[in-house]
Amino acid sequence: MTHQKSDAQESSTSSRAWRSLRENLILIAIALCLALLIRTFVAEPRYIPSDSMLPTLHKGDRLVVEKLSYLFHTPEFGDIVVFQPPEELQSRGYAKDQAFIKRIIGTPGKKVSIASGKVYIDGKPIQEDYIAEPPILPMEERQVPPNQFFVMGDNRNDSNDSRYWGFLPKENVIGRAVFRFWPFNRIGVI
Repeated sequence: MTHQKSDAQESSTSSRAWRSLRENLILIAIALCLALLIRTFVAEPRYIPSDSMLPTLHKGDRLVVEKLSYLFHTPEFGDIVVFQPPEELQSRGYAKDQAFIKRIIGTPGKKVSIASGKVYIDGKPIQEDYIAEPPILPMEERQVPPNQFFVMGDNRNDSNDSRYWGFLPKENVIGRAVFRFWPFNRIGVI
């Protein structure tokens, strides 16, 4: 009789262990699906690989890039955006999935030029408290086409940006940099 009771207890314990394992596997699958959905459609972490955004962002900074706001409005002057390289950069050897980060300076219809160390929008100099130093090279006026942007790095004299490869198509924009989470001593909203 003791032998039968032991088999029943063993079967019950095995059944509970299997149910527990199955529940844990389901929870892990749900968590992975949620993480994938959030990264694909809501926000994702990004790493800054260069000094082109100094002093605002430093090489090695880790950011959260949100993807939802541009579903409801277009990027605006001053937004720091992460984007896939346009065709011109891809033709120069950059991978399609290699992300860039720059600040939007010119929005569709605006005219951008650079002269005497200042950036001009529609003929008026813009106030740029966020740049490392004034741009050295001048640039003739260029009008930003519809659904495209003129982007520049904050480190004006060390940035591969719209001055060299042209306008950024809206469809290449991945999202907007909103929060720095690394390093801890510089954590905060961008």
